Amino acid sequence: SVSDEATEPATDAANKYQCPMHPTIISDRPSDCPLCGMKLVKMKGSAKKESASSGKERKIAFYRSPMDPKQTSPVPRKDEMGMDYVPVYEDENSGGAETVSGRAGVTIDAKRQQLIGLRTAPVTRDSISEDWRTVGRVQVNPTKVSKITVKVSGYVERVFVDFAGRSVRQGEELFTFYSPELYAAQQEYLLARASISSRMSANDSAMIAAARKKLALWDVTEKQITHLEQIGEIVKSLTVVSPVTGVVTVKNVVEGSALNPGEAAYEITDLSSVWVLADAYQSDVARAKIGTPASVTLWSLPDRVFKGKIEFVDPVLDPQSRTLKLRLTVENTSGELKPEMFAEVLFQSIPHQSLIIPSDAIIPSGRGNMVFVSVGDGLFEPRAVKVGQRSGTRIEVIEGLREGESVVTRANFLIDSESSLRAALAAVSGS
Repeated sequence: SVSDEATEPATDAANKYQCPMHPTIISDRPSDCPLCGMKLVKMKGSAKKESASSGKERKIAFYRSPMDPKQTSPVPRKDEMGMDYVPVYEDENSGGAETVSGRAGVTIDAKRQQLIGLRTAPVTRDSISEDWRTVGRVQVNPTKVSKITVKVSGYVERVFVDFAGRSVRQGEELFTFYSPELYAAQQEYLLARASISSRMSANDSAMIAAARKKLALWDVTEKQITHLEQIGEIVKSLTVVSPVTGVVTVKNVVEGSALNPGEAAYEITDLSSVWVLADAYQSDVARAKIGTPASVTLWSLPDRVFKGKIEFVDPVLDPQSRTLKLRLTVENTSGELKPEMFAEVLFQSIPHQSLIIPSDAIIPSGRGNMVFVSVGDGLFEPRAVKVGQRSGTRIEVIEGLREGESVVTRANFLIDSESSLRAALAAVSGS
């Protein structure tokens, strides 16, 4: 029962608990003050009786202000409000074995656990694969770019594909081209064929083959040569056709323009497959391995997923963005991926079995990572851990935990603060 009498017999003090804020509030059992809600502490003489009953003496580590736990003293004293500092005993301060430098175990009763919202989760063994996201940008596949050039000088007479961005098919007519050299080469071939007799010599045959070969080397198609043979007349202007299917990305000709040997008239890009250049930050470099599968999604097409894999890892880090470029080749037969689009890239490693805990349980410390393990009776022990792959809200634990143990996932930073404070106070009182 709680008494409002200030004058309790001194001989009964060993069994009494007193509010440090309201000294008149005294109880014969541990409880909370009905006025301020503070936990009642044992009155003087109670520690000695407890030590005698347990068979060993409890040693006081230091004294703490009941209003501000950060204020401590190695000797008994009063705070600014005249309240006595509360003793903290060594067994209470240690809270168990200290397994992390600068941290100590913490004991928290069930009522306080509920008050601060403390939650725990078991350490389980499960399959995990490392998922990590980054941003990427769609780029033209340079290996799919073709330049349409001429091998002889001449003039453009008529243009059929007259603007950049137009799609063309393989074999589609691009422009007609007049060249005096091509004109002479046709005449040479027709004359060689006209000299054919029933008794054609080996030299005649070689001359016809050489003339035909010259036309082919100057990009006259087999179909055009066959047509030349059928009509037996020189064609003034030959038509240049597209060797590939794709999109015209560069157009350099207009009707009447002159072209020199090697000069590109068009640039045609096949967009049936594109590159996605993804950024890997320095922390992800170790995970960026050739062959890692990836899923590419676009903000403009949230319902579509494009598959690819890492085919190249840039050996040099970009000094400006501090990222590494990863190259993926993605099929784009539908044409929905446009060069210079931004995309989100999800990488996923091969799944494997390991110990798994919620990532919320991890507390980064100055020397690595740590968790608080529930060892029973309200005691939480700091434990250094070595973590591995991370997948969403789960993380792999390589060292430091055993399957079936429980780790704190909520209010762990409050426990960490208390643990750090207790370890620091223990170090001060022990020095």
